[in-house]
Amino acid sequence: MKSLNIILKISIILVVGFIFGKGAKILKLPSVSGYLIAGLLLGPSLFNFVSSEEAKSFEIISEITLSFIAFGIGSEFMLKDIIKMGKKITIITLAEVFGAIGVVFSVMYFIFNQDFAFSLVIASMSAATAPAATIMVIRQYRAYGPVTKTILPVVALDDVFGIIAFGIAISVAKILVSGAEFSIFKIIGVPIYEIFGSLLLGLLLGVILSVLTKRIDPKDELQIKTIFFVGIATGLSKVLDFSPLLTNIMMGATLANLRVFSNRSFSAVNDFVPIFYILFFTIAGAALDLKILYTVGLIGAAYIVARATGKILGAFIGAKWVKAEPQVQKYLGFALLPQGGISIGLSVIVMQQLPMYSIQITTIIMASVLFYETLGPVFAKIAIHKAGEINILPDINLMYEEPQPNNT
Repeated sequence: MKSLNIILKISIILVVGFIFGKGAKILKLPSVSGYLIAGLLLGPSLFNFVSSEEAKSFEIISEITLSFIAFGIGSEFMLKDIIKMGKKITIITLAEVFGAIGVVFSVMYFIFNQDFAFSLVIASMSAATAPAATIMVIRQYRAYGPVTKTILPVVALDDVFGIIAFGIAISVAKILVSGAEFSIFKIIGVPIYEIFGSLLLGLLLGVILSVLTKRIDPKDELQIKTIFFVGIATGLSKVLDFSPLLTNIMMGATLANLRVFSNRSFSAVNDFVPIFYILFFTIAGAALDLKILYTVGLIGAAYIVARATGKILGAFIGAKWVKAEPQVQKYLGFALLPQGGISIGLSVIVMQQLPMYSIQITTIIMASVLFYETLGPVFAKIAIHKAGEINILPDINLMYEEPQPNNT
């Protein structure tokens, strides 16, 4: 009977999330905003249909979904494009990532007197950008130009840099809160082991997956193979204390570069995972504690402002440094504000590894995601409009593929 109850609850969570996602679309908002609001209604803050304990029991859904998100991000890292981009995109991305992390950390640690570990972790979570909403704006307004061309490679790369920064931050934070003695190995060696171990494992699994996939494989066979490898990558990473996110990103990137028909594998997975996305974001919304929101309200508002300031300032400095076009210097940062799936997924990791910070960090991140996913597309539209890139293309489908749900 207990399993029936869980199945029933998951079914209701799914349909309520779906309905609210549709409602958000009608209101011209990203679907993820609807999922989060649905979760908020179902969670302990309001109707308590999903209790805090039950939300924790659904963590396996979050882990699976986050792995698919990471695998999809990897598909955006085509080696030929990275070589073509050169150092220009890398410098801009590093500047906006360090800008966001630096400003958020400074505000948390020096102004709000939060402890070092908390400030470091939440600052590292500010780097990742969710590009789906911005891509939708680009498509809707048939935009094209220097700013538009810079957005996609930057947001793809800053997710990777952000995940690496988070891996280092959470390793250092665990040492700090454990009270263990400091050592060079623990501060530097552990993050290096996690990062390079994850990349090596992802490379190995990506090579094997590329060998096992063939152009003539039926779609369902491709789907089974790919989902199996995503599961293997996630499971082995947890056993070896690697990062499942980095492992899956590297595996996706390896497959994308070794197989010209790899888009069939990614498409097959994307046909399978929408249910997980709805459950993931709706359950994440259920974790939002409105009571805590009152207590962290000022800090939460400061985080939102600090993150925007850091990204806009960092993107400006980076673009200025590489002598990018004036409109890129002025407006790129405003198109990098949306925050979504990766940040929520990182908050799940915080919940598992640093439970003493989980409620406060999760609440701040959820509030930030609601704010940025709602207003992020507005900022993106303003930036693209100010850059003079709206209504340039006769048919945006000639320039951009359908945005993938894995980066919301």
